[in-house]
Amino acid sequence: MAKQTFETALARLEQLTEELENGELSLDASLKKFDEGIKLAAFCNTNLTEARAKVELLLIKEGKNGPLESVPFNENDHGDQDLSQ
Repeated sequence: MAKQTFETALARLEQLTEELENGELSLDASLKKFDEGIKLAAFCNTNLTEARAKVELLLIKEGKNGPLESVPFNENDHGDQDLSQ
């Protein structure tokens, strides 16, 4: 079995969502797909949390009188922050 990636998990989650929204599945089949979706959502969430932590480590700036410091990831920032200060 191939290692699952964020992209494949997200694609499968989207597929499951469409199948569930279609409403043509039996209750048992719907519950199985819902359970699979919950597991995929948790997998994707874990991947996103790990990616955010990596971004925080990579976004560093030089302090005026001190060593380099970590800059927390701000999802509302659109990349226009001046890191040279």
